[in-house]
Amino acid sequence: MAASPSTARAINDRLALRLLQREGPLTAGRLKQLTGLSRPTVADLVERLTAAGLVAVVGEAGEQRRGPNAKLYGIVAGRAHLAALDVRTEGVAVVVSDLVGEVLAESSVPITGEAGTGPAVERAVALVERTVKEAGADRLHTVGIGAPGLIDPASGALRDSTGLPEWHRHLVDALQERLPEARVSVENETNLAALAEQRDGAAGDRDTFVLLWLGHGTGAAVILDGALRRGASGGTGEIGFLPVPGTDGLPSATDCAGGFHSLVGAAAVAELAAEHGLVTAAAADPAAAEAVRAAAREAGPASAGARFLDALADRIVVGVASVVALLDPGCVVLGGEVGQAGGEALASRVRDRLAVVSPLPTEVRASALGGGAVLRGALLTARDRAQDELFGSPVPWCSDPAG
Repeated sequence: MAASPSTARAINDRLALRLLQREGPLTAGRLKQLTGLSRPTVADLVERLTAAGLVAVVGEAGEQRRGPNAKLYGIVAGRAHLAALDVRTEGVAVVVSDLVGEVLAESSVPITGEAGTGPAVERAVALVERTVKEAGADRLHTVGIGAPGLIDPASGALRDSTGLPEWHRHLVDALQERLPEARVSVENETNLAALAEQRDGAAGDRDTFVLLWLGHGTGAAVILDGALRRGASGGTGEIGFLPVPGTDGLPSATDCAGGFHSLVGAAAVAELAAEHGLVTAAAADPAAAEAVRAAAREAGPASAGARFLDALADRIVVGVASVVALLDPGCVVLGGEVGQAGGEALASRVRDRLAVVSPLPTEVRASALGGGAVLRGALLTARDRAQDELFGSPVPWCSDPAG
């Protein structure tokens, strides 16, 4: 059945906006070439989008061209402003961007466990408000939040999790109260990191892969056939609780100590580095990533750094082999600060060990985004939600849309 005129217009408008978002400013002639639409149809849609405040003339195609056909049309970046938050156990980072994703302001603030729930929430909300002001934005259209812990798949809310600060759960409600016009949503940090690695990082050519997060916490995100998999309770990827050999016991329902996390969490990695004489203390999380980075940079065949990376790879492959045996993803990205710090030196070691214990061919890649992947993923999802609302609901890609 043929699409109605209004449906056809909506499809064409959406197609043009997505092209402008992906390619940048375009002339009407170039839009005609890329969409396959007729010249009058392109002229009509440009007029509609301009009248709606979504598109504006941003320049001309070249010095030798003048007139209507030379006008460059681009998305009105200031049509909406977005915020992304990376909420950690020890603080919050925030960025504010325009509708096309250009970062206008960013900031972070440490928040210690001694602050108390109310003061911690207030400090985080104040950071967002201050960053919005610095960006020159009047208000926010969409706020995307990445946080550790489980997200309830039914309500989209952050579930109560033992070991995580109480203020995490109250932050979403506080932001919604202080920013009543904004659309606020929260997603697991590792899931956001995987989406960012797929869009802008190490998994850009993969529609099926697993991201193994190696940082303060330990987690995994599963992308199968282009879709993020969350599981029945939102707990897909809670690999830190995986019972593994080499620990002092078994994890419990409320504590991942004794699970895979006890082998590859930042504290365990820092302790392993201390055992190899690479750091003098194993207290702070940055010590883990810095030790891995230094070892990867200077790892001669018989050096302490090489022995440390070998030992770390022996630990990591235990979890990776389990994931591969269950999911056969074809690709595992070592993410988080530690995964990025290890680079190819660590990834190649895990890859070699995996080839010995698993019959399934699997690439092992180092993160391209590291700890910044969470914030990037939160910003990308916020931008997608805002554009979906402002541009209209998504439509399938069509090489010959009605027109």
